[in-house]
Amino acid sequence: MIHLKTSEEVQIMAEGGKILATALKEIEKMAKPGITTLELDRAAEALILKHGAKPAFKGYEGFPYSLCASVNDVIVHGFPSNYRLKEGDIVGLDLGVLYKGYNTDMAVTVAIGEVSFEARRLLTVAKKALRLGIKKARAGITTGDIGNTIQRYIEDQGYGVVRDLCGHGIGKEVHEEPQVPNYGDRHKGTVLKEGMVICIEPMVTVGSHMLKRAKDGYGFATKDGLLAAHFEHTVAITKDGCKVLTEI
Repeated sequence: MIHLKTSEEVQIMAEGGKILATALKEIEKMAKPGITTLELDRAAEALILKHGAKPAFKGYEGFPYSLCASVNDVIVHGFPSNYRLKEGDIVGLDLGVLYKGYNTDMAVTVAIGEVSFEARRLLTVAKKALRLGIKKARAGITTGDIGNTIQRYIEDQGYGVVRDLCGHGIGKEVHEEPQVPNYGDRHKGTVLKEGMVICIEPMVTVGSHMLKRAKDGYGFATKDGLLAAHFEHTVAITKDGCKVLTEI
């Protein structure tokens, strides 16, 4: 069942989204060679609590941390650990906030120091795919329209689009209906309506889109071991179009 949000609920989610974006921006600045992903997790939790919110992911479906930290070939849901980030790595930072009973969700993938041309281009393409998906989102179009826009751009750039995971609705629960795939056919799927709040989150691979369980047993990694990137925003469908809730 899809839960439409009132303007008051969207405003609460925008407040939570601002807390989330502020925290994630600070974590992004900290993501440099030598720091562990566990240190990033602890800093993320402290920043969220400092602003009067709670980590949305901690305890969700057994996840024991506040931050998902996904390094190199890990696409999403990576466990923070004592692994020290090193020059040339890329790391996906996925964070959620629970504020006044409502969740928001956001992700960025960050280059650690100087990275390869291929890694830099991957991040550029994944980030633009998110922008294109957000630009497409408005009342009256379908989730298939968003997915088709994202898929066509990514594949035109020579990259793969993950099929096994997708974006989603969000609100009082971290994951709500509808599903928002990053691929699909125009005019198919769920029709977006004013009051919907969804997460758009392209997941892009250098090689095959096929996934496997990551070594931590929780996250997902590319089956061929090649790099992957993930960007995400929480957006509200309004009468005026699409409003990004997870930005400063």
